[in-house]
Amino acid sequence: MGLLVFVRNLLLALCLFLVLGFLYYSAWKLHLLQWEDSDSVVLTFDSAGQTLGSEYDRLGFLLKLDSKLPAELATKYANFSEGACKPGYASALMTAIFPRFSKPAPMFLDDSFRKWARIREFVPPFGIKGQDNLIKAILSVTKEYRLTPALDSLSCRRCIIVGNGGVLANKSLGPRIDDYDIVVRLNSAPVKGFEKDVGSKTTLRITYPEGAMQRPEQYERDSLFVLAGFKWQDFKWLKYIVYKERVSQACLSPGPRCRSSSAHSPQTEVGASLHTGSPACH
Repeated sequence: MGLLVFVRNLLLALCLFLVLGFLYYSAWKLHLLQWEDSDSVVLTFDSAGQTLGSEYDRLGFLLKLDSKLPAELATKYANFSEGACKPGYASALMTAIFPRFSKPAPMFLDDSFRKWARIREFVPPFGIKGQDNLIKAILSVTKEYRLTPALDSLSCRRCIIVGNGGVLANKSLGPRIDDYDIVVRLNSAPVKGFEKDVGSKTTLRITYPEGAMQRPEQYERDSLFVLAGFKWQDFKWLKYIVYKERVSQACLSPGPRCRSSSAHSPQTEVGASLHTGSPACH
């Protein structure tokens, strides 16, 4: 009996030491992972493999952003008049903010999407992992994968993103907005009836299923419908649109199969393109 008591006490003591050891080890690891550890030296590299300075964080972004341009950019674009298009400006500024920035992929997904290995490693919204078959089916009936020929032919493009807030109300900025080469609108932001303040031109309308307008007549003619896929159901939703299929809500949920008919659905007349996040502007 005395031996059993001794073994029990020994095991309890051993468990106590293991717990204390685990807590000590965890605290030590957390200390090493602190972002602002002044004793640690972290090397950050840009897209060309060059070491970045201490003004950048571990991800390669500037720690402090301000409105001042880097000296090289300020000199290069100093002679451009206000409002003029500045070739390469957006990419250069983005590289100054985030030196790892590069844009090798096309702006929209096209039939070569399988070769972009990085975006296939992550699930939506960070990539397209598991969506290969759906995307292939969508692209097989998509006629164009780029901007319009007129916009593609421009050596420089000026872009504006029009938000959905009420800050534009009664500002009469419509003509200035329409003066840009590319006007980007988000989700179901209205245009008709508000042209004086928000303009009448729409080049791209970026949306996801829950934020999309439901009737074809609500979309501006000659504008591009751009899907920003946040989850796998978004790609399935787009497939039903481009194939002009009527579906129930159950078809967008995992589980038993559902049937869809080739009937006219509210969104079937909307053209489709898949957005990958690369900038359209210079």
